[in-house]
Amino acid sequence: MTRKPGAWEWSRTAQTRKSMLQAAREVFTEHGFADAGVADVVERAGLSIGSLYHHFGGKTELFLALWENHQTEYEENAAGAVSKARQSGVQDPLELFVAGARAFLEGAWERRDLARLFMDGDAPPGFELMRRTRGRTWVGQNAILLGAGVSPLDRLTVAVLTTVIGEAGREVATSDSREDAEQITEAAIELIRRLDPLRDLPHPPRDPRNQPGNASEPAQSRRNQAGNASEPAPSQG
Repeated sequence: MTRKPGAWEWSRTAQTRKSMLQAAREVFTEHGFADAGVADVVERAGLSIGSLYHHFGGKTELFLALWENHQTEYEENAAGAVSKARQSGVQDPLELFVAGARAFLEGAWERRDLARLFMDGDAPPGFELMRRTRGRTWVGQNAILLGAGVSPLDRLTVAVLTTVIGEAGREVATSDSREDAEQITEAAIELIRRLDPLRDLPHPPRDPRNQPGNASEPAQSRRNQAGNASEPAPSQG
């Protein structure tokens, strides 16, 4: 079967970008952003400087593209974990959040070279603003998933939960072993469960039709609504 010219060009372009990003990952993690040179990247990739500028524009854009790819992997893995948990029957939004958080922290360990690179502070101008903007977006997504209200306490709780996972990710990425990383993950999950924003919601007088031990109606309703929300990116990286 003959491949169409357009499909061939797209495939070649995608492979060029992939090769350039892999080379950039190696060079940036070895030397940092400031000390890395575009010549080092293109030599590692076996491509030309012209190709780098054509696909990315320069060293800064290449660094930011690498970060975006890293964040996309976090988000896709977390969303996949949440979706899988839903399919297995999990409805509690906090447990869905936990499923996504576990996937996030696993990614922090598996891609710890990148996680360390992006937490190092050696980055182009504007990078920190991008990180903060992304973080605010995640807080909003997590609030929807968790069914949190709009009160200052609700907003604070969701922000704290998001920050817990972000900080745990940093600790995981700098762990000396997978065992240490897993211990940090379990400690973070335990803390999340203690901070459950839906646990202590006020409720009306108990309906005799409700079984003892059931969640209050408002809390249960908000949990059900939250459980139908789209998958979040459960943390910030």
